[in-house]
Amino acid sequence: MISWGMIGCGNVTEVKSGPAFSDVPDSRLIGVMRRNRQLAEDYARRHNVPKVYPTSTDLIGDPEINAVYIATPPGSHREYALQVIEAGKPVYIEKPMALNYQECAIINETAERKNVPVFVAYYRRTLPGFLKVKELVESGTIGNIRYINISLFKAPSDDEKAGRLTWRVDPLISGGGHFIDLASHQLDWLDFLLGPARKVNSVVTNHGKLYAAEDFVAAEIIFPEDVVVTGTWCFSLSPANNTDIIEIFGERGNIRFSCFTFEPVILTNGYGKKEYFNERPASVQYYLINEIVKELEGKGTSPSTGTTAARTSRLMDEIISEYYKKS
Repeated sequence: MISWGMIGCGNVTEVKSGPAFSDVPDSRLIGVMRRNRQLAEDYARRHNVPKVYPTSTDLIGDPEINAVYIATPPGSHREYALQVIEAGKPVYIEKPMALNYQECAIINETAERKNVPVFVAYYRRTLPGFLKVKELVESGTIGNIRYINISLFKAPSDDEKAGRLTWRVDPLISGGGHFIDLASHQLDWLDFLLGPARKVNSVVTNHGKLYAAEDFVAAEIIFPEDVVVTGTWCFSLSPANNTDIIEIFGERGNIRFSCFTFEPVILTNGYGKKEYFNERPASVQYYLINEIVKELEGKGTSPSTGTTAARTSRLMDEIISEYYKKS
């Protein structure tokens, strides 16, 4: 039985991850910790979690807990992950893995030295719709891939317009802006599909001037087999322009799907057009947590690790680095 402790009880844990730890076979969430003890107790009461800890040290040190999930903002991931690793316990970290690639490397180097597994919450590597896309690509339904286009446009929130900013647009806490938070899922999944990226050109700026972080990114990336990926991420447009599209173009057709809105997967080739259901589970991290538990019990291998997640952080660093050098 994998008995989890969870550090951080924010929104991501309410539905996306928290319940899955007790829904997955041979797994249970037995304790939580949050700097605000009252909020931690409220979470534990609502989710039937038996233990609440005053500090991360208390949670990590509990011998009943044999794996730890870190669900805090990225600015504290390295600190907590190193505590868990030094205690010799497996760690599952929310994405992105850390503030930057350098911090990811420190986590991975420490984990290798202590022989402790590290997992990161890039759960699209296990979601059925995204696995279907991978299957369609690998089975040759569109031939060899030539080009992939990513378009993600979102309007600023009312809070952002009013100056009520969250940690997601504070680079000291998040590592950047919404690009880091959202594009990380897309770029990590492409790493899963194609392998590590090896070349980047980018334009990064801030159009809306609502916060210091970037709100516009355009990038050109080369993946193995010379697959060219272009991406445009803009977070300062009107709601009418909201867009969430990934398009994979092959020599004999194309595949179109969404990353966040879970629209159907659409395959178009010489046989016509076909749609596939893109399932969104109640807890979107369920399938990945299930794979992690299997690995910890010696029954499988998780597709998302500290090594794969660090590659995604390195790619994002390369894309936005010039912007922050100028800032």
